[in-house]
Order: sequence, then structure tokens, then C-alpha cells
Amino acid sequence: MAIKSDNKQIVSRKNQKYFGSDLIAFALRELDIPYACLNPGASYRGLHDSIVNVLGNERPQMVINLHEEHSISMAHGYAKVTGKPLIAIVHSNVGLMHATMAIFNSWIDRHPMIIIGATGPLNAVDRRPYIDWIHTSQDQGSLIRDYIKWDDQPGSPEAAVEAIRKGYQIACTPPYGPVYICLDAGIQEMELKNWPDYEEITRYRSPPPPGPPSEILNSVAELLISAKNPLILCGRIARSKRAWDDRIILAEKLGAKTITNTWQEIGFPTDHPLHVGMTGFFVRDE
Repeated sequence: MAIKSDNKQIVSRKNQKYFGSDLIAFALRELDIPYACLNPGASYRGLHDSIVNVLGNERPQMVINLHEEHSISMAHGYAKVTGKPLIAIVHSNVGLMHATMAIFNSWIDRHPMIIIGATGPLNAVDRRPYIDWIHTSQDQGSLIRDYIKWDDQPGSPEAAVEAIRKGYQIACTPPYGPVYICLDAGIQEMELKNWPDYEEITRYRSPPPPGPPSEILNSVAELLISAKNPLILCGRIARSKRAWDDRIILAEKLGAKTITNTWQEIGFPTDHPLHVGMTGFFVRDE
């Protein structure tokens, strides 16, 4: 199916020509992510233009920041509150280096995020003197590859659509984490000869979380029921409201004391009678 949009969502170009960045912009729109946090940079000028002049700066709407670390941190905070990813766009190698600490924070916190980067033009004959040369890297993803879930540097606008869809699927599959897709400036500004067709994005839906075999669950349930002094340690936990309620029900049925870890999202109400404290170091007077 072609990536389409109704008249309210698209502002047609006057010359009716479309470019690689237009296709990429529609690929971002079909993710149904409301905002793209960014600090503007020339390496993704094509995508910036498409978001404004083709998408009408809607879904995603740009949120302008003063630093790339701010863009990543805003997307991180949004994911912590909603459980859903935002788009963050960072300029070339220099913007990515600015963003690295915030990307690491999102990685260790296990939150989904779609990071769009840019480089090039990779075709050296298309580069402007000096400035494009120092902002072009052959393997830009290597700067952050040790603390993201996945990265790609697609070689065409069509491949960029596939990368965005796959990246979204990976970021939103537990354990969650940021992904990075680096767009060559050349493919952003490449004129499209034809508007390609794609299968429905539902093909890229994240799989359901895995679960243990039923016999293991039965064995664990028997151990818990027979325990004389059960204790629940809440570390990294599922962040849904249902999981929160289920933990309270489990503790109350077992009469289990519960300890939480405040370095992560709180997994149990701290004012509950069964909550006995938090993890940490406790020094005795002596």
C-alpha cells in the first residue's frame, strides 16, 4: 500500500515534485508519533523542509530545542510518562556527539526512542567545500552502537522507510531502548521518479511479550503459597497500570513484605502496609 495522507494532513508542493525526504517524512507520520524534538542542522535540511512544507508540521510536530541533549532528554521523559516513543532528530556527527550522554541515559533506563540522524552527502562530488566534509562520517552509528538497540544507515529513500519501520518495531519490543537511523543528505534531496508502494505498517507491529511455560508458573505459584515469610523485591518492572495492580494483589494474597528500588520506576506503593523499605546501603551506628 502506498504511504498516503488526506488533504488535511498534506500540503502539496507547488511544482508537484517529490523528494526522498518527503517519503521519509510520510514514513515518520505513519508511526503516529505526535512530536519530533530537534535542534536544527543542515545535514537533515531536506527532512526539515518536508516536515514543514509537505506535512504542514503536524504529526510529527517539531519541538525546537537549544541542544541535542535536550531533544533526547525530552523524548526520554515522554517515554517514561507515556510508555511510548518520541522522535528525536540530531544533526550529523557533531549533534550526535552532543546527544551521547542523554542517549546513554535512555538506554540504561530501557525506554523506547526513535533517533533520526544525518550525514553527508556520502557522494563526495555533491559536498560543499569544507563544511560538508567535516560533517560526514562513514560509520556514524559507531559513536553510540554500544548503548542503543539497533542502528542503520539506509542507502535509498525506499530503504529508509523500511529502516524506520523496523527501528520502531525494535525500539518498542521489550526490553525497550533507543534506535538510531542515519540519513544521507543525498538521499533526502534525491528526486523521486515514482512514489513506491509498501505493505501495511501493521506487518511491523511489535510482538507480544514472551512468557514462561505454564509448568514453570505452576511450580513458582506452589513455592510462593507454601512460603512462610515471602518477600518481594521490585527491581526493573513492567510499567503498565495492570502490572502495578497485579503486584499489589499478589503481595496482599501472599501477605508478602515488599521492597522497592528507587533507582528505577517504583514498582509498589510506598505507603502500602506491606511495603517495608527501599534497597540501599544502611550503616550501623557502631
